[in-house]
Amino acid sequence: ISFTKHFHKEGLPVPEVLAYDPDNRIYLLSDLSNTTLFQLLSEKRTSEDHFPPEVLEIYKKAIGWLPYFQEKAGKGLDYSLCYPRAAFDRQSMLWDLNYFKYYFLKLAKVPFDEQALENDFTGLIDLLLTADSDFFLFRDFQSRNIMVVNGEPWFIDYQGGRKGALQYDVASLLTDGKADIPMPARRELLYYYLEKLEEIYPVDREKFLASYYGFALIRILQALGAYGFRGYYENKPHFLQSIPFALHNLRYLRENNKIGFGLRTLMEVIEKMI
Repeated sequence: ISFTKHFHKEGLPVPEVLAYDPDNRIYLLSDLSNTTLFQLLSEKRTSEDHFPPEVLEIYKKAIGWLPYFQEKAGKGLDYSLCYPRAAFDRQSMLWDLNYFKYYFLKLAKVPFDEQALENDFTGLIDLLLTADSDFFLFRDFQSRNIMVVNGEPWFIDYQGGRKGALQYDVASLLTDGKADIPMPARRELLYYYLEKLEEIYPVDREKFLASYYGFALIRILQALGAYGFRGYYENKPHFLQSIPFALHNLRYLRENNKIGFGLRTLMEVIEKMI
């Protein structure tokens, strides 16, 4: 409720809180209709490699709003209300990586050396913590959490937000599993994001990109943990169908030398998964 009121006051496209009864934990939001960006993409797409120009334009509009959430609106938020952590810090990252280990690797029966993998988790986290992290992190910035109303993007499901690095949310959108954005469109959107970010915040592109693929990696691993938990553990086939898309993302990062960082055991695990 606090985040929504703050974002709405800042002029960001989020639903308005129309009524709120804290005693009964009931709130009423303005209606954003039923079309998510993912649904629109699925309807307009004619083949796996097809990325409709009109959908690309909405992606650009969505990604153009992201710096305003992260930098402008992020300054006035009450981060004491964040749950379960006020920041995407070492503990949060470790939770995500263990989620991947226990709910994907173990349930999918992928063999690994436990201690060596833990050491690599520490190495990856150390790298990610070198990025500036004094921004609002949406946490689940992906096509199912972007509503499309009259050709414009509106945003929902940011209640898991916290402080964090700029790279995470844009990596989350561009590696969004079933959306399966073609690589040329991903590159175009990434550099479009950097252009929009630079309009309101000075960014060192080289430094940004040095950490970007590490954040893409941890996001994909977190998603695999979720697919494993929902699919293998809760036996929901829909989530298992997302696994090949996540592995496709990992294959691209691995084959194009976007990840590695000397994380030998983690890379061996990724090779086995692929």
